[in-house]
Amino acid sequence: MRIMPEAGRAVAGEGFNLEEIIGKIERRELSISRLEEYLGNANLAALARRSYIEKALSVDLSGIASTILDFEELHGYNIENPIGAVQVPVGIVGPLKVLGDYARGEFYVPMATTEGALVASVNRGAKAITSSGGAVVKVLKDGMTRAPLVWTPSVVEAYKFVEWVKANFDNLKSKVTEVTKHGALIDIQPFTVGNLVWIRLVYKTGDAMGMNMATIASDKICSYIEENYDGDARCIALSGNMCTDKKPAIINRLLGRGKYVVAEALIRRDVAENILKAKIELIHYINAAKNLLGSGASGSPSFNAHYANIIAAIFIATGQDAAQVVESSMGITWTELRGDELYISVTLPSLEVGTVGGGTRLRTQREALSIMGVAGGGNPPGVNALKFAEIVAATVLAGELNLLAALASGHLARAHEKLGRGRVRESGGKQLKA
Repeated sequence: MRIMPEAGRAVAGEGFNLEEIIGKIERRELSISRLEEYLGNANLAALARRSYIEKALSVDLSGIASTILDFEELHGYNIENPIGAVQVPVGIVGPLKVLGDYARGEFYVPMATTEGALVASVNRGAKAITSSGGAVVKVLKDGMTRAPLVWTPSVVEAYKFVEWVKANFDNLKSKVTEVTKHGALIDIQPFTVGNLVWIRLVYKTGDAMGMNMATIASDKICSYIEENYDGDARCIALSGNMCTDKKPAIINRLLGRGKYVVAEALIRRDVAENILKAKIELIHYINAAKNLLGSGASGSPSFNAHYANIIAAIFIATGQDAAQVVESSMGITWTELRGDELYISVTLPSLEVGTVGGGTRLRTQREALSIMGVAGGGNPPGVNALKFAEIVAATVLAGELNLLAALASGHLARAHEKLGRGRVRESGGKQLKA
């Protein structure tokens, strides 16, 4: 039997017979989803579940079995039916100079990815930004949203309901304090279509990304509405897709969700030519032709080159909700020529990040957050998540700058040929200079 190296410290004791457990699963006497309950230990349950899969499918899962995760800690929080873990390489970018309200100084940023050339690309952009004085970053808005859908019989009733919601904001706000001490209702954005009303509730959520907090608080608000509204209104869906979570949506780009962040930098001509090997005029033109015109012509709701690349890699490394890369990577890249400098900015209106809760509980993800000095809750609450958002935005800026420069200089294909297809090893370890 293989027990997970460190975290799987649970040892099969008396009464545990692996072959007997596998036999029960094979005969459908025991469900793989009930193993934790049956065995009383999540690590033994993962071992039995994995062993059954190996036998049933004739596969070797020794790599998946090798993990430091302790499923006793994760059970009920992070995973169901575990069999082990997968590993993703983590690279480091930096130093990246960030000049934000919360993140100030030079940072190293962990990125988890299997895409060759990505970390090197972002690292070169970070070098150019740092050499030019750093990235100025500002969080313009901070609020997680959940939008219950409310049925009313008519538009007249819908209008009446919306007015009631506005008049009862303080009462609705007080209901949130009953379920969390870290969150607060800060705004209600109503939308009406026919007889249906979406109430887009906006919350402060401290250092948590806040989706669970917002969902629980919204459920409490819906209960209050149905108990206290004197007309005919029913919450028919706790989430009505006006939030909008894990889907691209113009509402998030316009009104924001999570952290609405802008990062900007002025890149000197000599830095662009010596480090990025590109002229600032060409970088500016590529941004206009690719990110603005190309995105518009294709009907894309986003106007950027590859925000998702950087955001996904940081999310995986730090335990963020990976599915929220969808809306978190929406945004616009803007450039201007200012004499011998290139102004470049990235605007991320829906960056959904947190430093507590969810996957940030995992040991390796906490370690990744600690590299940037943002692991756990901040003092006061909320400052760690804001600091993290500023660092992420600055890193996105670095990645965006370098890709535009690589396109302008014609280096994109060569970088992927060398770093993404194993050619570094074939060429004796020589890499592109960063």
